[in-house]
Amino acid sequence: MADPQEFMERIKQAIIDGDDHASVQAAADSLAGDIDPLTILNEGLMAGADIVGKRFEAGEYFLPELMLAGRALKAAMSVVEPVLQAKYGGDNEQSGDTGVVVMATVQTDIHDIGKNIVASMLTASGFQVTDMGVNVPIKSIIEKAQELNANLIGLSALLTTSMPFMRDLINLLDAMGERGRFKVMVGGASVTPDFAQKIGADGTAPNAVQAVQLAQRLIREQRGERKTESA
Repeated sequence: MADPQEFMERIKQAIIDGDDHASVQAAADSLAGDIDPLTILNEGLMAGADIVGKRFEAGEYFLPELMLAGRALKAAMSVVEPVLQAKYGGDNEQSGDTGVVVMATVQTDIHDIGKNIVASMLTASGFQVTDMGVNVPIKSIIEKAQELNANLIGLSALLTTSMPFMRDLINLLDAMGERGRFKVMVGGASVTPDFAQKIGADGTAPNAVQAVQLAQRLIREQRGERKTESA
């Protein structure tokens, strides 16, 4: 039987090569080998996407390679996502710890795989999710959150050059007097808890399952704060 790490290397290489057929086969073989779908997501697919993103930023990869890698990721996720949702996505569907979430990849960034996975897991867990897509101006994100009376704003960025727009959105919320109205989650391959804290975000998570748990905790906090304010 192949070592789990060999499966992960196959998946990563398929993403790096932008080979959608190979990525689907590697993902299917990994699931057949009884590897946890969360491991496949984090140590295979997202690890490969991280390498592609770094090569793009370094000028080693260009837009065609980026698009091929994205296609390979989406193809593999069509195999992994149903298993991931079945195992991790349904436990909290009837929980009261859900709300309205607006998600977007910030302007100048076109990466959406991680965001899509988190949005899918949130939806499976009972959240009402509006996904605005990629390369979304921060003012548009805020306007949509206001329109929907959202509880949470979820921001994604893979490129380090795009990450400052997360800080800009939080600063704009402050300037508008709206920061207390929304909880803000941030995520992406290069986003760390330290970065999230520095820009004033309410949190980040290393994977989609923990992102759902974070969202639930932030909802509880928000409702507790609002209850205290109205008391």
